Amino acid sequence: MKTQAVITGDIVNFTKLSPAKRKELIKQTEILLKTWIEKKENAEIFRGDSYQVLFNDTLEAITKSLQLICWFKKHSDEKNKIFLSTRISIGVGEVSYRGKNVLNSDGEAFHLSGRNFDALKDDQFLSVHTNDIAKNKGIEIILNFVNKYIANWTIAQAEVIFLLLEGKTQQETAEALSLSQPSVNSRLKSAGWKEFEPAIRYIANLVQ
Repeated sequence: MKTQAVITGDIVNFTKLSPAKRKELIKQTEILLKTWIEKKENAEIFRGDSYQVLFNDTLEAITKSLQLICWFKKHSDEKNKIFLSTRISIGVGEVSYRGKNVLNSDGEAFHLSGRNFDALKDDQFLSVHTNDIAKNKGIEIILNFVNKYIANWTIAQAEVIFLLLEGKTQQETAEALSLSQPSVNSRLKSAGWKEFEPAIRYIANLVQ
Protein backbone atom coordinates (compact mmCIF):
# COMPACT_ATOMS: atom_id res chain seq x y z
CA MET A 1 0.00 0.00 0.00
CA LYS A 2 1.27 3.46 -0.93
CA THR A 3 2.80 5.64 1.77
CA GLN A 4 0.98 8.93 2.37
CA ALA A 5 1.28 11.83 4.78
CA VAL A 6 -1.31 13.21 7.19
CA ILE A 7 -0.90 16.56 8.90
CA THR A 8 -2.73 17.36 12.12
CA GLY A 9 -2.49 20.86 13.53
CA ASP A 10 -4.03 23.56 15.66
CA ILE A 11 -3.87 27.35 15.76
CA VAL A 12 -1.97 28.84 18.69
CA ASN A 13 -3.61 31.92 20.31
CA PHE A 14 -6.69 31.53 18.10
CA THR A 15 -9.12 32.14 20.98
CA LYS A 16 -7.50 35.51 21.72
CA LEU A 17 -8.84 36.87 18.43
CA SER A 18 -12.23 38.56 18.27
CA PRO A 19 -15.14 36.34 17.12
CA ALA A 20 -15.25 38.17 13.78
CA LYS A 21 -11.54 37.67 13.16
CA ARG A 22 -11.77 33.99 14.16
CA LYS A 23 -14.65 33.43 11.75
CA GLU A 24 -12.84 35.11 8.86
CA LEU A 25 -9.56 33.30 9.54
CA ILE A 26 -11.24 29.89 9.57
CA LYS A 27 -13.09 30.72 6.37
CA GLN A 28 -9.91 31.76 4.57
CA THR A 29 -7.91 28.84 5.98
CA GLU A 30 -10.47 26.32 4.80
CA ILE A 31 -10.37 27.83 1.30
CA LEU A 32 -6.56 27.65 1.34
CA LEU A 33 -6.44 24.02 2.47
CA LYS A 34 -8.92 22.84 -0.12
CA THR A 35 -7.05 24.54 -2.97
CA TRP A 36 -4.02 22.39 -2.12
CA ILE A 37 -5.65 19.01 -2.72
CA GLU A 38 -7.61 17.30 -5.50
CA LYS A 39 -10.29 15.78 -3.25
CA LYS A 40 -11.85 18.46 -1.05
CA GLU A 41 -12.84 15.91 1.59
CA ASN A 42 -9.14 15.32 2.30
CA ALA A 43 -8.89 18.63 4.19
CA GLU A 44 -11.11 19.49 7.15
CA ILE A 45 -11.20 21.98 10.01
CA PHE A 46 -12.64 20.72 13.29
CA ARG A 47 -13.14 21.94 16.86
CA GLY A 48 -12.84 25.48 15.52
CA ASP A 49 -9.05 25.78 15.71
CA SER A 50 -7.82 22.36 14.54
CA TYR A 51 -7.33 20.90 11.08
CA GLN A 52 -6.28 17.70 9.31
CA VAL A 53 -5.12 17.21 5.73
CA LEU A 54 -4.13 14.12 3.74
CA PHE A 55 -1.36 14.44 1.14
CA ASN A 56 -0.03 11.87 -1.32
CA ASP A 57 3.52 13.22 -1.14
CA THR A 58 5.68 13.74 1.94
CA LEU A 59 7.63 16.72 0.62
CA GLU A 60 4.35 18.41 -0.29
CA ALA A 61 3.02 17.75 3.22
CA ILE A 62 6.14 19.31 4.78
CA THR A 63 6.08 22.25 2.36
CA LYS A 64 2.42 22.97 3.02
CA SER A 65 2.97 22.65 6.75
CA LEU A 66 5.64 25.34 6.55
CA GLN A 67 3.25 27.49 4.55
CA LEU A 68 0.62 27.06 7.25
CA ILE A 69 3.12 28.18 9.88
CA CYS A 70 3.72 31.30 7.78
CA TRP A 71 0.00 31.68 7.00
CA PHE A 72 -1.05 31.94 10.63
CA LYS A 73 1.94 34.06 11.62
CA LYS A 74 1.15 36.63 8.92
CA HIS A 75 -2.48 36.74 10.09
CA SER A 76 -1.44 37.85 13.56
CA ASP A 77 -3.21 40.87 15.03
CA GLU A 78 -0.17 43.09 15.59
CA LYS A 79 -2.25 46.05 16.72
CA ASN A 80 -3.60 44.08 19.68
CA LYS A 81 -0.36 42.11 20.14
CA ILE A 82 -1.99 38.77 19.34
CA PHE A 83 0.59 36.68 17.53
CA LEU A 84 -0.65 33.53 15.89
CA SER A 85 1.23 30.34 15.23
CA THR A 86 0.47 26.68 14.67
CA ARG A 87 1.76 23.30 15.79
CA ILE A 88 1.79 20.50 13.22
CA SER A 89 2.39 16.78 13.44
CA ILE A 90 3.01 14.88 10.18
CA GLY A 91 2.41 11.13 10.14
CA VAL A 92 3.95 9.20 7.24
CA GLY A 93 2.56 5.75 6.55
CA GLU A 94 -0.22 3.76 4.95
CA VAL A 95 -3.88 4.77 4.77
CA SER A 96 -5.99 1.66 5.20
CA TYR A 97 -9.47 3.17 5.12
CA ARG A 98 -11.00 6.21 3.41
CA GLY A 99 -14.18 7.52 5.04
CA LYS A 100 -16.47 10.27 3.79
CA ASN A 101 -13.74 12.75 4.71
CA VAL A 102 -10.27 12.87 6.22
CA LEU A 103 -11.65 12.91 9.78
CA ASN A 104 -13.42 9.58 9.23
CA SER A 105 -10.45 7.86 7.60
CA ASP A 106 -7.97 5.53 9.27
CA GLY A 107 -4.56 3.96 8.96
CA GLU A 108 -0.96 4.16 10.10
CA ALA A 109 -0.43 7.71 8.83
CA PHE A 110 -3.43 8.95 10.84
CA HIS A 111 -2.33 7.15 14.01
CA LEU A 112 1.22 8.53 13.79
CA SER A 113 -0.01 12.05 13.11
CA GLY A 114 -2.67 12.15 15.83
CA ARG A 115 -0.72 10.33 18.53
CA ASN A 116 2.36 12.50 18.13
CA PHE A 117 0.33 15.70 17.86
CA ASP A 118 -0.94 15.06 21.39
CA ALA A 119 2.69 14.80 22.56
CA LEU A 120 3.89 18.06 20.96
CA LYS A 121 5.63 20.55 23.23
CA ASP A 122 4.97 24.29 23.12
CA ASP A 123 8.23 24.97 21.25
CA GLN A 124 7.57 22.32 18.58
CA PHE A 125 6.04 23.89 15.50
CA LEU A 126 6.69 20.93 13.22
CA SER A 127 7.21 17.21 13.83
CA VAL A 128 7.47 14.29 11.40
CA HIS A 129 6.95 10.64 12.35
CA THR A 130 7.23 7.28 10.61
CA ASN A 131 7.01 3.72 11.92
CA ASP A 132 10.83 3.56 11.92
CA ILE A 133 12.15 4.53 15.38
CA ALA A 134 15.72 5.02 14.17
CA LYS A 135 14.60 7.39 11.40
CA ASN A 136 12.40 9.28 13.83
CA LYS A 137 15.35 9.95 16.14
CA GLY A 138 17.38 11.41 13.27
CA ILE A 139 14.45 13.50 12.08
CA GLU A 140 13.89 14.83 15.59
CA ILE A 141 17.50 16.01 15.84
CA ILE A 142 17.19 17.96 12.57
CA LEU A 143 13.78 19.38 13.50
CA ASN A 144 15.13 20.64 16.82
CA PHE A 145 17.20 23.11 14.79
CA VAL A 146 14.41 23.76 12.29
CA ASN A 147 11.97 24.65 15.07
CA LYS A 148 14.46 27.10 16.57
CA TYR A 149 14.61 28.91 13.24
CA ILE A 150 10.82 28.95 12.97
CA ALA A 151 10.45 30.36 16.49
CA ASN A 152 12.40 33.44 15.42
CA TRP A 153 10.62 34.10 12.12
CA THR A 154 9.03 37.54 11.96
CA ILE A 155 5.75 38.30 10.22
CA ALA A 156 7.72 40.00 7.44
CA GLN A 157 9.85 36.88 6.94
CA ALA A 158 6.78 34.64 7.02
CA GLU A 159 5.17 36.68 4.22
CA VAL A 160 8.18 36.08 1.98
CA ILE A 161 8.62 32.39 2.82
CA PHE A 162 4.92 31.69 2.22
CA LEU A 163 5.10 33.00 -1.34
CA LEU A 164 8.43 31.33 -2.03
CA LEU A 165 6.96 27.97 -0.98
CA GLU A 166 4.03 28.71 -3.28
CA GLY A 167 6.53 28.48 -6.13
CA LYS A 168 7.16 32.16 -6.75
CA THR A 169 10.64 33.46 -7.53
CA GLN A 170 12.27 36.10 -5.36
CA GLN A 171 11.43 38.72 -7.99
CA GLU A 172 7.78 37.62 -8.17
CA THR A 173 7.64 37.63 -4.37
CA ALA A 174 9.10 41.13 -4.29
CA GLU A 175 6.48 42.37 -6.76
CA ALA A 176 3.62 40.72 -4.84
CA LEU A 177 4.71 42.38 -1.58
CA SER A 178 5.79 45.70 -3.17
CA LEU A 179 9.38 45.12 -2.09
CA SER A 180 12.72 45.16 -3.83
CA GLN A 181 14.36 41.84 -4.66
CA PRO A 182 17.31 42.61 -2.32
CA SER A 183 14.78 43.17 0.51
CA VAL A 184 13.27 39.74 -0.14
CA ASN A 185 16.71 38.17 -0.17
CA SER A 186 17.59 39.94 3.07
CA ARG A 187 14.47 38.57 4.80
CA LEU A 188 15.27 35.05 3.61
CA LYS A 189 18.85 35.32 4.76
CA SER A 190 17.89 36.55 8.23
CA ALA A 191 15.30 33.74 8.46
CA GLY A 192 18.04 31.16 7.85
CA TRP A 193 16.41 29.92 4.66
CA LYS A 194 19.69 28.87 3.02
CA GLU A 195 20.31 26.37 5.83
CA PHE A 196 16.65 25.59 6.36
CA GLU A 197 15.58 24.45 2.89
CA PRO A 198 18.11 21.57 2.46
CA ALA A 199 17.18 20.19 5.88
CA ILE A 200 13.52 19.93 4.89
CA ARG A 201 14.32 18.22 1.60
CA TYR A 202 16.60 15.77 3.41
CA ILE A 203 13.81 14.79 5.80
CA ALA A 204 11.34 14.31 2.94
CA ASN A 205 13.78 12.07 1.04
CA LEU A 206 14.52 10.12 4.20
CA VAL A 207 10.90 9.14 4.83
CA GLN A 208 9.69 8.59 1.25
